[in-house]
Amino acid sequence: MKDSLEGKIKAILFDLDGTLLDVDLEKFIPQYLNLLAQSVTHIIPPKKFISKILEASKAVEENNGRRTNDDVYTEICFPLEGCTRKEIQPLFDKFYEQDFSKLRQYTRKKPEARPLIQKAFDKGYDVVIATTPLLPTTAIEQRLEWADIADFPYRLITSLENSYSTKSLTHLIYYEQILDKIGYPAEACLMVGDEEKDMMAARLGLLTFLIEGKNLEWENSIPEPTYKGTLVDLKSLI
Repeated sequence: MKDSLEGKIKAILFDLDGTLLDVDLEKFIPQYLNLLAQSVTHIIPPKKFISKILEASKAVEENNGRRTNDDVYTEICFPLEGCTRKEIQPLFDKFYEQDFSKLRQYTRKKPEARPLIQKAFDKGYDVVIATTPLLPTTAIEQRLEWADIADFPYRLITSLENSYSTKSLTHLIYYEQILDKIGYPAEACLMVGDEEKDMMAARLGLLTFLIEGKNLEWENSIPEPTYKGTLVDLKSLI
């Protein structure tokens, strides 16, 4: 581990799933899609609905930064079997209010996450939750609660509604727009994550910290992380 970052950076960007919250994505994603499909099963067959959602998600992943992810998502999904977004939205709202919490069983709190976030704020860093913005704000806020880190005054939480792109191995729009929103140069920021897409931030000049834990297939196009280790290691570094 290299010397302390204190005084060298102004902001820390944190990925959420796999970084601050353990998530069994192999169970979480299928169950999320199934539960969401059940909320509109009287309007559209689940298989057809899930296909539509996956199509919309792919379009969001290819968003070029000119429209919000939510606008791209809406264009693909609606009208849904003749129903407008305005007509369907109350059903989605009910799902997130009543059923999304059922997915908590596929996650596990990392006890070291809260002390780390607390130290980041105590040290005066601007903290961003730079999670892949494929889900609405409420879904991200609930996952922050599951991680026991929802009650901090984050500078920004990226979501479906406020983002114009998402993490990618082929472009840097997502990180460029975060830097624009928080007003810091790349070299004053640290991106923390557990996947290759998180490390792509280094292409803009951000420092990066890889949370080790999964076997990654590192491609030559992916920059090596500036640092790597555990959340505890990162807490010592900042």
